[in-house]
Amino acid sequence: MASVDTAEPQTIIRSDAGTVSVALAGSWSADRAPRIEKLIAEIGEDLRQARHVRLDLSGVSRLDTLGAYVLNRLKERQEREGAAVDIVSDKPEHAILLAEVHVHDADLQASQRHFRVVDILVDIGEAVVRFGRDMVGGAMFLGEVVVGSIGVVLGPRKFRGPSLVNQIELIAFNGAPIIMLISFLVGCIVAQQGIFQLQQFGAAAFVVNLTGILILRELAVLLTSIMIAGRSGSAFTAEIGSMKMREEIDALRVMGLDPIEVLVVPRILALIISLPILTFISAMAGLVGAGLVAWLYGGIGVDTFLARLQSVITWKHFAVGLIKAPFMAFVIGLIASIEGLAVQGSAESLGRQVTASVVKAIFMVIVVDGLFAMFFASIEF
Repeated sequence: MASVDTAEPQTIIRSDAGTVSVALAGSWSADRAPRIEKLIAEIGEDLRQARHVRLDLSGVSRLDTLGAYVLNRLKERQEREGAAVDIVSDKPEHAILLAEVHVHDADLQASQRHFRVVDILVDIGEAVVRFGRDMVGGAMFLGEVVVGSIGVVLGPRKFRGPSLVNQIELIAFNGAPIIMLISFLVGCIVAQQGIFQLQQFGAAAFVVNLTGILILRELAVLLTSIMIAGRSGSAFTAEIGSMKMREEIDALRVMGLDPIEVLVVPRILALIISLPILTFISAMAGLVGAGLVAWLYGGIGVDTFLARLQSVITWKHFAVGLIKAPFMAFVIGLIASIEGLAVQGSAESLGRQVTASVVKAIFMVIVVDGLFAMFFASIEF
């Protein structure tokens, strides 16, 4: 006598009050593939005109990935023809396997789309929907951060001072050398290109105006924010995401601690403190680079450069960059924390969220800079 697991797959079809019931039995596994394919073809013919179909897997002794796959294909084909299909079973493992096969098969179908105008429009629509969800999620998370900050203000003992100091050290002190180097080189490049172009009009001395205003108002804060988004923002996302993967954030909640107060608020506050400091350092490094190139390449002496810079630059130009810095820091910290908390349980998810964190943060930094530029232009500041 054959064992239960090696029984041939069988089907019994009944029709009752417009509902076609298909009772499956036997072993629906890869070693019975030819018989399963034949049965699925027969079932498909019998269900061609059915409006409601019920597939009963209670009698199935064994179901593997192949059996679940062909049943899933049968269900989708009947649903495309307008039928309502229900798959029932008294064994929970059947439902789990069918659900897994359906998820992976849906991912495979999505990757096999062809390049058509409709697909482009679908991608645009999906991007718009994702953007809307990100905006709503960002607004909700902003509310949580505000509530967490208020909780810290009302209960100062909750605030983690050592965590704040540690984050300032990682962001400001450890990040200062690379930011100084990049700003110095960019200042040299901007000054060299400015002198090269202005010499054609006999106005090489105006490179001081160009570099001074450009570095103090735009370049220093933009370069610093982009570097911090790529350096510290990605680190925040990776740190929080790793904690999420190891369920440390759930452990904090079990201990009665708010992850927003413990993890997010100190990091955002450290960014808000550190970014203006780094912006000032970046501006000074950029001006030093511009002055060095103006002296070596343009023949403008250091005394002349400093005197002209003092006559051109006012406190407004200096203040504009520093005013932007805290807002950009807040945006970077907010995005980095959101993406970190969105990490799932895989390394792939962690890499995807870190990438998204850097891209979104840089994009929003540029958007914020543009909004400030329009605002300052409108008030003639």
